Amino acid sequence: MKYGFFAFILAFFLSMMAYILVRGGQASNYLSPTWKNIYIISSIVLFLLFFVGMIFGNYFPLTIAKTITFLGDSFLLVLVYLTLSFLATDILLLINKLFPLIKTDIISFRFWAMMISVFVIFVAMIMGNYKFNHPNIVHLKIETEKAKKNKSIKIVALSDVHLGISIDKKRLKKYVEMINEQQPDLVLIAGDLIDRSIQPVVKQKMEEELLQIKAPMGIYAIFGNHEHFGEGTDIIANFYEKAGIKLLIDSVVLVQNQFYIAGRDDKTNYHRKNLGEILQNIDKSQPIILLDHQPSDLKAAEENKVDLQISGHTHNGQFFPGNLIVKQMFELGYGYLKKGKTNYYVSSGLGLWGPQYRIGSQSELVVINFNY
Repeated sequence: MKYGFFAFILAFFLSMMAYILVRGGQASNYLSPTWKNIYIISSIVLFLLFFVGMIFGNYFPLTIAKTITFLGDSFLLVLVYLTLSFLATDILLLINKLFPLIKTDIISFRFWAMMISVFVIFVAMIMGNYKFNHPNIVHLKIETEKAKKNKSIKIVALSDVHLGISIDKKRLKKYVEMINEQQPDLVLIAGDLIDRSIQPVVKQKMEEELLQIKAPMGIYAIFGNHEHFGEGTDIIANFYEKAGIKLLIDSVVLVQNQFYIAGRDDKTNYHRKNLGEILQNIDKSQPIILLDHQPSDLKAAEENKVDLQISGHTHNGQFFPGNLIVKQMFELGYGYLKKGKTNYYVSSGLGLWGPQYRIGSQSELVVINFNY
């Protein structure tokens, strides 16, 4: 299943690449064959850099790996937007052919449409990179229906950090500083702390930064889908222990005899327990906080009297039009929702996967005042 998905994605990218080479080559003919060759060769090189960085990035020195990955990932975004631009141009030309309204040279029209698109893409990427590099801090106040202790704790929740080559130790240090500035009682990590391979994380000794997180009630985490893509979950689990992070895999813990934190393994693991099994031996009259990476099973939390579910995974689409797609895929693709007595929050993520741009979304850290 996993390899079938990657094969589909590869075929999809190759189709887009062929499309922009043909249409971009036609538009470049407005200038000269030299510019057409420059466009085609540079596009192919940048496209290949994406795969080189993804497959062989761990074998390069970090600086070179980061450069290759940044260029390749950035082109991936350009590829998507050029595809949409050329598709829109084709539709306009088809409409004009059926209902002639504008008399224009097709090559000239394609060229200027492409130039306008490139300018818009460039501006959007500058703004998107700024939004990625300046995460929002989202504040929530949640009061459980079970409240009877008249207590309140501050939770800092984060997801989808994707530590690795792009999200390196230097950036992690800034994230840790952000977390500590909030003075949390408890830190919860809702999956995809690791991007894919644990190798660049270990090489950079990122546990040194994670150990600097100050949270008196502890740091708890679950696996996301990306932790299942690397060298093995056992290796990552050992790294979490070394970094002072308590890993919950289809398990639950009672924190200071006051409330429960339950953690589900990611649904990538088809053998994970259902939520009812995980919570079957606890006192459900006590507050329950659930970490579940993918927000695909909201009903289960409500049925099992969970007070607060924290999820991630969606990145809120990360870049347009992904945010629109996410809204159609999930009942809650991003933000806050309350169903019955259960509160849900799906974070857009603190880091990201791939292109370092937030277009139509925002990187964020979530601060929750939880009253119980």
